[in-house]
Amino acid sequence: MSLRVTAAAAVLLALTLAAAVPVHADTHERDHGLFLTVSGGDQSWIRGVRLRCSPRPAGPHPHAEGACAALDTARGNLDRLRGDQHPCTKRFDPVTARAVGEWHGLRLDWRKTYPNACVLDTETGPVFRF
Repeated sequence: MSLRVTAAAAVLLALTLAAAVPVHADTHERDHGLFLTVSGGDQSWIRGVRLRCSPRPAGPHPHAEGACAALDTARGNLDRLRGDQHPCTKRFDPVTARAVGEWHGLRLDWRKTYPNACVLDTETGPVFRF
């Protein structure tokens, strides 16, 4: 057998084996989570973190369990987060929060600007605490 035929047979075998690998239909396997960002009003800074909530809280988010619980309570609607009510100053230093990705199979692309970081925290709780 020639080298070309042997190489072609090896490629064909590899493709056949790859096609035989089972694909999981479970949406949790494909859930890449949410990429959360907070940025300054003048776009001078930005920080972000990935949050995965299914099948269990995971990722580098420092408050993943609390953030996922808050999202569960709001059923993925970030406008319905209960937050953590506490007093804030009236200083105007706007921050923009954004969430892009998946939460339990639901595609999200959400953005909202708050007057300052304290107000963001009171309205979103642990979700944007990173």
